[in-house]
Amino acid sequence: MSPAGSADGASAPAEGNGNGPGQHHEATTDPVPLRLQYSAELEQLRLQTEVMGVRVDENLERTRQVLLTGSVPLAVQAIAADDDIDAMNVSLTERCYDILARESPKAGDLRLVVSVIRVIAELERVGDLSLRVAKLAPDHALLRSSERTFDILCVMADEAVELFRAALRAWGDEDLVLAIELASGPRSMDLYYEQLTEALLRLSGPDAVPIALRTLIAGRALERIADHASLIGTRVRYLVTGDPNHLAAEVR
Repeated sequence: MSPAGSADGASAPAEGNGNGPGQHHEATTDPVPLRLQYSAELEQLRLQTEVMGVRVDENLERTRQVLLTGSVPLAVQAIAADDDIDAMNVSLTERCYDILARESPKAGDLRLVVSVIRVIAELERVGDLSLRVAKLAPDHALLRSSERTFDILCVMADEAVELFRAALRAWGDEDLVLAIELASGPRSMDLYYEQLTEALLRLSGPDAVPIALRTLIAGRALERIADHASLIGTRVRYLVTGDPNHLAAEVR
């Protein structure tokens, strides 16, 4: 009798048990948990962008208070806080590149990842521009010595903060109506900047030049903050609609 036919059958593997010669047991991976993990990763990316926006907003508010009061300690606090904003920008950018390389996202997922890259760049730029104003704290008395131009600067600071917060709401809620308003709404900040430059041209006296130079630094920074808020609205509009024609509006 052959070994395969031995009485105890110990050496005869049962058919169909998947353990015989030439048969391999392959572990299968459930794609559902992986997909859920990927979706959670995208959601975290979106939420962390909101967190970065909140940090920038906090610094923008500090900047507004520095402009109003000339507080040097608050300006120092704003400058220190910008380091955290820069670190968040680097971290989120690296995460986006990792997702692009690892997951090769498509359609709406790809729009989200690319939009995060663009939006965090806008947030980082707003943070840098706010510091230009904060660093003028030692020159507060000089800025305030021209009542007309200082009043315009304060109005511009209020407008910049409100526009930036609107941009954050548009991003957080994916609010298409608000995004369109930001991207193509009235350019009130341009009007304020024109009024500012006209008022500066009327300055006279020995301090006219230093007042004008410092006021222009602040005014230009606030105007650019409003522009970046508008660009965030443009990016949200593209994220929601997927219309590539909206991308041209981001080139400024």
